[in-house]
Amino acid sequence: MSERKRRFIAGAVCPRCAEMDKIVMYSQEGKDFRECVSCGFKEEMRFQKQVRELETRVNQTEEMKKSDVQVLQFPPLKNADD
Repeated sequence: MSERKRRFIAGAVCPRCAEMDKIVMYSQEGKDFRECVSCGFKEEMRFQKQVRELETRVNQTEEMKKSDVQVLQFPPLKNADD
């Protein structure tokens, strides 16, 4: 059995007893778990291995930026005197 370093998760609410700040997370034998120290609720956490990064103007390549260029034209402004 591998060692379990438990970490409290601030603001987490237990799904069983609804107590706040009673959830700890730890790893055991290569798996991640969350557990409530108040009522004993325990659940294995399954995280996605690959998360697709959202496309933003910061992480786009130059080719992607050029292909999505859209020209906007605005009507001329009217004066308040007209």
